[in-house]
Amino acid sequence: MNEPQRRGPVASILIGIWDAMNFTRRLVLNLLFFGLLLILLAALGTSGKRVMPVQDRSTLVIAPEGALVEQYSIDATSRALAKALGDPRASEVQLRDLLRTLDAAKTDERIDRVLLRVDRMSFSGYASIREVADALAALRASGKQVIAFGESFDQGQYLLAAQADEVYLDPMGGMILEGLSRYRQYFREGLQDKLGVDVHLFKVGEFKSAAEPYVLDAASPESKEADLYWMNDIWQRYLADISKARKLDPKRLAASFDTLPADITAVQGDLGKYALQQKWIDGLKTQEQIEDLLIERGVADEQAEGGFRQISLNGYLAHLDGTLSALAGGDHVAVVVAEGEISGGEQPPGSIGGESTAALLRDARDDDSVKALVLRVDSPGGEVFASEQIRREIVALKKAGKPVVVSMGDLAASGGYWISMNADRIYADPSTVTGSIGIYGMIPTFSRTLDKIGVRTDGVSTTPFAGAFDVSRPLAPEVGQVFQSVIEKGYRDFTGKVSEARKKPVADVDAVARGRVWSGAQAKERGLVDAFGGLHTAIADAAKRAKLGDKPGDYRVRYIEQQLTPFEQWFGSFAGSAMGRSMLGHSDLARSMLAKVAPQADRDLRMLERAMEPPTGGARPKTLAYCFCGF
Repeated sequence: MNEPQRRGPVASILIGIWDAMNFTRRLVLNLLFFGLLLILLAALGTSGKRVMPVQDRSTLVIAPEGALVEQYSIDATSRALAKALGDPRASEVQLRDLLRTLDAAKTDERIDRVLLRVDRMSFSGYASIREVADALAALRASGKQVIAFGESFDQGQYLLAAQADEVYLDPMGGMILEGLSRYRQYFREGLQDKLGVDVHLFKVGEFKSAAEPYVLDAASPESKEADLYWMNDIWQRYLADISKARKLDPKRLAASFDTLPADITAVQGDLGKYALQQKWIDGLKTQEQIEDLLIERGVADEQAEGGFRQISLNGYLAHLDGTLSALAGGDHVAVVVAEGEISGGEQPPGSIGGESTAALLRDARDDDSVKALVLRVDSPGGEVFASEQIRREIVALKKAGKPVVVSMGDLAASGGYWISMNADRIYADPSTVTGSIGIYGMIPTFSRTLDKIGVRTDGVSTTPFAGAFDVSRPLAPEVGQVFQSVIEKGYRDFTGKVSEARKKPVADVDAVARGRVWSGAQAKERGLVDAFGGLHTAIADAAKRAKLGDKPGDYRVRYIEQQLTPFEQWFGSFAGSAMGRSMLGHSDLARSMLAKVAPQADRDLRMLERAMEPPTGGARPKTLAYCFCGF
């Protein structure tokens, strides 16, 4: 019988190491497999979230945090991850969610009152705030009590708080109404004199001021004139809204700014007491005192936060979502949101892509159940060609027999107006910022920057225009002449399309164009807007045009948005679960992933950077329809 061959000591050691490594590998893979399986089972277990019931005599607590937006600005996966980590930078609340919550609460007999906490919200403009304010006023008119409380208020937050029956401020808090302003940084000296960067600006219209920071050291007189004109209109409207809500004398409210330093000194710097003296609030109370007040007026509940029976904004939205899913199917009005800057190609939510937004509009055109469309616009503009791609889809929708109504939010200027002008009807809030009909182009060159470090550019070309847009070379005058002609042609295209869409002579369009910005009220006076109204008004108009009915209950509304992938749906469910929040909240990997969705650089310099990028399919610099409008 043959005896087994004996292994040497070295072979035995090597084989032993190999066996140990093999065992460890299988162990790790099995642990990973069962770990992922556990996570999947947990996610599946939480995917059908149990919706807490709305009890009788409940207080609806509306306490959103973060920016008020038309559409979430980051994808669902990143948003779920951010919420799990408690990162405030990604906190956002959709305007549509606030509006439908307030609308539903009007007729919900289980809701007795609303506690409004808006002191942790931020706003980009006054049109969207006024929509929420109108919804709060309608809620009060239905007989529901509204109590507003905040640790402090800025003037945007206060416009909403003022709509309440009672407004309370923390004794250590405060508020000041300060007015509107628009200040920007100007980079000419830094770019041109310090760095040697020459920014060549080509534009039409003395009021087209978006690119002034790159070529001037201070705002032009035309820019100051135009800005002050529309800002004064919006500010006076704000004062009128506050006076009406709080039953104050408008003249006294306006005069309070002249005596503000003396009045605050008289109360020894106590801003809470100052607000009380001005009758902006009804009293000074702590959060605990507010909770005691709600227990007294409502129903005590020791298990609930604050000790009173309540339902949160998100909890109430879950009920509304369940109701909507039960009503799925049938003819409806579609809503497409166009929020953010307009860029070419495919863009994520919170931005407008020439291809991606056009694709959503095309989906609405091809869907037989969509009988009308509302385009909700909140945009400062962007690239001309991308704007034109979207406008063409609006025209195609109308040719297909589907009415198109535009609802302007806080801002619909320049390219934002370009995509709006062909609608059957344009609605805006009087405080919407719109207009800025005009285009421009920029070509930065860095030859002097390179000179400073001893780098020169030289070579040959077959024609004077070959390599003309090379940023390392000075811009030749004849090239600038060509590009100015292109810009002027673009302006004629813009005003010509507005003339055709709005049925106005080109000369009349030019008189209100030239890059000038208007408030919504001023735009309506000049024929750029058809009527005042918010999103609900626009949807009702679209439904009526499509003969779907005159009342909100007669028709269904559906938002057409980029669809979530199965992974995004799963991850969102998991991240929202208790296990998901626990695991992700202590994950360095998750935090590194979140860092990738951090806010981008300053938009002025970002715009300059994008202006240098060639458009798809060519080397010619982009033409831009853009307005840096805001407060």
